[in-house]
Amino acid sequence: MDMSFSNQALSAEYLSQEGKTLKPDVYLVPARIDNLVAKLKLESMGIKIDKLTDEQKQYSEGWTEGTS
Repeated sequence: MDMSFSNQALSAEYLSQEGKTLKPDVYLVPARIDNLVAKLKLESMGIKIDKLTDEQKQYSEGWTEGTS
């Protein structure tokens, strides 16, 4: 629950700073906010994650690999 509250608070801050430039619509939480919250949560739990290699990034961003 702490992560959802963090996302909400940081999204509210984002809206207070950028809201005038946004058209009325439904928006996803900006990736930089979502990633920051996840990173801080993992750090608080003593968990570290590896960085993807270029090959792993390419695989995860594609849709043709691993399909028949």
